[in-house]
Amino acid sequence: MNDGAGRSITYLRLSVTDLCDLRCRYCMAEEGMEKRPHGALCSFEELQAFAAAAARLGVKKIRITGGEPLARRGITDLCAMLRAVPGVEELCLTTNGTRLAQLARPLREAGVDRLNISLDSLRPERYRAITRTGSLDTVLSGIRAAEDAGFENMKINCVLLGGINDDEIEDFVRLTLDKPWQVRFIELMPMGVCAAWPRERFLPAQAVLDRVPQLQAAGSSGVAKLYRLPGAAGTVGLIEPMSCAFCADCSRIRITADGKLKPCLHSDAELSLRGLTGAALEQAIRRGIAMKPQRHHLEETGRTETHRSMFEIGG
Repeated sequence: MNDGAGRSITYLRLSVTDLCDLRCRYCMAEEGMEKRPHGALCSFEELQAFAAAAARLGVKKIRITGGEPLARRGITDLCAMLRAVPGVEELCLTTNGTRLAQLARPLREAGVDRLNISLDSLRPERYRAITRTGSLDTVLSGIRAAEDAGFENMKINCVLLGGINDDEIEDFVRLTLDKPWQVRFIELMPMGVCAAWPRERFLPAQAVLDRVPQLQAAGSSGVAKLYRLPGAAGTVGLIEPMSCAFCADCSRIRITADGKLKPCLHSDAELSLRGLTGAALEQAIRRGIAMKPQRHHLEETGRTETHRSMFEIGG
C-alpha cells in the first residue's frame, strides 16, 4: 500500500515491550521507567494479528524491537508466530545483546533471519558508563553465540556521541576488516532524556568519513549509506536522520508495545489498534498509513515532535 506521498509501505517495526535491562544515558533515565500494569502491553495474539493485517496491506519485512525485545518472556514463541504470518518475507530483531548468549540459537530456530545489535563502545569501562548496568563481555559473548547459531551479515549499531565515544570510530570501522558485518553509525536524535544535551553531543555522521578517509562509497542499504575499507569483508553504514533526512524514501510504519500505530517516528500522531479485528483492523492501518507525514522537521526545530521516548516507540 502507498501512503499519501506515494511511498510504498513494506516495513513494520513492531515493539513488543518498553522494558529494558540497560539504562543507556541518551535513552532512559537512571531509575528506568514506571512499570506498566498487567495487560497494558499487547498479547502475542494481538501482535500477530497486527502483523498479519499489515502483511495483507503489503508489509513484507517485520523488525521486532523494544525496549529490549529479549526481555519479553516467551519471545521465541512470538518470533515463530510472526514468521508464520503469510506474506512476511523477512523477520529481523534489534537487541542490545545482553541475552543473546542464551537466546541466539532459539531465535534462529524460531525463524529470525537477521539481527541488529546495539553497541556504543568497545571499551569495557566506557560501555558500563554509557549503559549504567551493562557488561561488554556479555554482549560480545552474545555476538559470538549469534555467529555460531548461523546468523550472517549482522548489523552492529553504534550511536555517535560527541565527546563520549567518537574516539572509537576507527576501532569500530576496523571490525569490518575481518567480519562480514555492517557496522552502522547512527546520528543521535534529540528525543527523551538527551533532548536537552549540549549541541556538541550531536555529532554528524560525516565525522566518520573525516576520521577514516580511506572509506570508499559502496551504495546503500535501506536508510544507510554504505562505505567499505579496501579489501574489507564487511561494510560501514551511515544513518543520518539529523544531517540528511531520508524521509522521501521511508517505507516504514511502527506499532508500539501498547498497540498504537505511529506513521512516523518523530510525529506525535498515533492511532490505537487494540480491540480491532478483521476488516476494521485493516482499515485502521490504512488510515494510519495515510496519516504518514511527508517529512519530519528535525533539521529545522532541532527536536522531535513525539511525546514518547525512543524505548517507548521501538525506534
